[in-house]
Amino acid sequence: MPKQPATLVTQEMLDQRDVWSDPLVSRPISQNEIIKWAIAVYWPEKPPPLYWDEKYAESTHFKGVIAPQDFNPFAWPVDRPPPPKRLERAGVAGVGQRVMNGGQTDTFGVPMRPGDVTSESRALVNWEEREGRLGLTIFSYTEIRWTNQHDELVKSRTSVGIRY
Repeated sequence: MPKQPATLVTQEMLDQRDVWSDPLVSRPISQNEIIKWAIAVYWPEKPPPLYWDEKYAESTHFKGVIAPQDFNPFAWPVDRPPPPKRLERAGVAGVGQRVMNGGQTDTFGVPMRPGDVTSESRALVNWEEREGRLGLTIFSYTEIRWTNQHDELVKSRTSVGIRY
């Protein structure tokens, strides 16, 4: 049986804590993209008019068409940074190399609108390490922030990664 390490916190984690990535920038959001997204999400039902009917949307407190909260301006082809290096997994995964998705929590700010340009930045913001049923376990928290061209928060997502 492999020896239990004293910690799963790596030097890379210590170095990267609260270091925000360079922003990934979307192209301008088009009203057509919003309409197509709403149709796909609400299919086979008709999407709410707030997402496609300009006259109706102008009569709401939003004063115009907005995108559904789950709209992703990065779903279209854009330049993406290379994926992070994965832990080496030769043979059976050892202590600290088994990884699970611990879920995510989204918080929404201002809605996305036609013409908006969204920027995404991310950072490892925290971790908790504790002894679990399966041995030493670390819960790492990555925050992803989307802002619009006015630097207003559109969405914040906290994702939890579990490694044991």
